[in-house]
Amino acid sequence: MSAVPGANPLRDAQDRRLPRIAGPSGLVIFGVTGDLSRKKLMPAVYDLANRGLLPPGFSLIGFARRDWEDEDFAQVVHDAVKEHARTPFREEVWQQLIQGMRFVQGNFDDDEAFETLKATIQELDQAQGTGGNYAFYLSVPPKFFPKVVQQLKKHGLADQKEGSWRRAVIEKPFGHDLASAQELNQLVHDVFPPNEVFRIDHYLGKETVQNILALRFANTMFEPIWNRSYVDHVQITMAEDIGIGGRAGYYDGIGAARDVIQNHLLQLLALTAMEEPGSFHPKALVAEKLKVLTAVELPEDLGLHTVRAQYEHAWQGGQEVLGYCEEDGIDPKSTTDTYAAIKLTINNRRWAGVPFYLRTGKRLGRRVTEIAVVFKRAPYLPFESGATEELGGNALVIRVQPDEGVTVRFGSKVPGTSMEVRDVTMDFAYGESFTESSPEAYERLLLDVLLGDANLFPRHQEVELSWTILDPIEEYWAEHGKPAKYPAGTWGPAEADEMLARDGRSWRRP
Repeated sequence: MSAVPGANPLRDAQDRRLPRIAGPSGLVIFGVTGDLSRKKLMPAVYDLANRGLLPPGFSLIGFARRDWEDEDFAQVVHDAVKEHARTPFREEVWQQLIQGMRFVQGNFDDDEAFETLKATIQELDQAQGTGGNYAFYLSVPPKFFPKVVQQLKKHGLADQKEGSWRRAVIEKPFGHDLASAQELNQLVHDVFPPNEVFRIDHYLGKETVQNILALRFANTMFEPIWNRSYVDHVQITMAEDIGIGGRAGYYDGIGAARDVIQNHLLQLLALTAMEEPGSFHPKALVAEKLKVLTAVELPEDLGLHTVRAQYEHAWQGGQEVLGYCEEDGIDPKSTTDTYAAIKLTINNRRWAGVPFYLRTGKRLGRRVTEIAVVFKRAPYLPFESGATEELGGNALVIRVQPDEGVTVRFGSKVPGTSMEVRDVTMDFAYGESFTESSPEAYERLLLDVLLGDANLFPRHQEVELSWTILDPIEEYWAEHGKPAKYPAGTWGPAEADEMLARDGRSWRRP
């Protein structure tokens, strides 16, 4: 398949002028009827094909309980692509892609279905030239991970023949605490080698997250001040303006901290705080992230420096919305957090004494994810006191979503005859600075799986260390009363503001 003129190639790690094109391979999606598959995975496969980044014989196999034929599955993929793909629909690309589509009907405990899957893979090896190279994507609820992995082992589907590979792709959550994460890791590693297990954190596929590394290590202006001598504190925020939607069955009992802080926000913290790696080889990146996560320290008083809360009934955006405990499928007495904020420190030479504030929540003021590095105030200001009343600290803000880019806040003179200094911002926006379109996160991550590039995938050690950080907080919350409350549409509970006020700081309003 030829690349679309003007499309953004996901470029080769060694030669950025060359597109990174997957070799002979196929993808098996378990849970292919779910929203993730329909809205993200199927469109990402098509977009990669349309960009010319998949081999001509690429194969896609869906596995689910539906009574479908191959043609029915192809129609489902077609409809998903039409509705959610980011590149234009081209009939010639579709006709080539459809040649490798197959569907296998069955339950996860159905031995006959897995034998059919094995036969289907063998048939596609001959018909499409996939070379025995397959990634198995577990787009299923976590409770089914063990069964699917065990079935893959039982039927020889995880066996790697010489010159070929088999890989497992697992969606979060990776367990619900340290013990369950360790159990899951052991189970998966008994079937697949650790380097063939890809844990998907879609945030790490976002261009802006990857730009953290470029911003820090490709520019000399930031490194000298990226430390405790100049940085006052760091705020990492992931806010959503929506509620739980139809996820009550998953969300209740999990909560905001387990759902977001344990993976997304601790990964962003690690990328922000890590030392420069010797290279961008996965082992080098993981080594530096592990050093940061190992050095993370919890506050002495978890009651003063952590907050959990639930949104309450209120008006948001002109609409009346239910409180969390009024949502369908939620126990009215539930103590699950829809908002979580924690203070962490990193016990190393670079960051000692610098607080990192992490917060996430649903039904907040607006949808935004950002990393704000707030610098210390100048030690001396040679201005009259009234001239700098509105001057805050300098800040560098990396916007992950939406409106991806970077903002720098600094003081500037107000036009006029007097010397008055106020904060101004300087913006870099991806959409304005680059003509190339950014690939969607799942495009990048799926291609990396097929290429065996593990740079953007958390390894099991990172997952377990993240649970080591969060577990004591969850245990404290479970033992100390009910969550605080906040009206839907606000920026969280008063207790979260008080948490920062005790340190003489305040939350940014994105």
